[in-house]
Amino acid sequence: MSDKAEDRRDSPRIPMRLKVRREGSSGDFEQHDGDLSLGGCAWQGTGWEQGARVEVRFSLPILPDEVEAKGEVLHVAQGGGLPSARVRFVDLPVESELAIARHLDEVQRGAGRP
Repeated sequence: MSDKAEDRRDSPRIPMRLKVRREGSSGDFEQHDGDLSLGGCAWQGTGWEQGARVEVRFSLPILPDEVEAKGEVLHVAQGGGLPSARVRFVDLPVESELAIARHLDEVQRGAGRP
């Protein structure tokens, strides 16, 4: 496994409001409370099948516009009455990945971590 994959798995997760829909859909985005990490995101409330491609949007305070990311559902779990989906970002622009990393770092520092 590459070091980059290891780094992403070890990335902190922070709460985030996410907008999600199936990739290529013309329907509205569904809003979910979830979490964000460097390599992907997760949410409860919509459990698509493993392998499904999705579009995800979210706002970061350090950017003027929403981040638009495409992802692949890696894992779907049923627990607590609601399905949950864990998604890996694919084809995320470098600028977006850097903004996510910066935001995660700022949140971590604000939580009193070095």
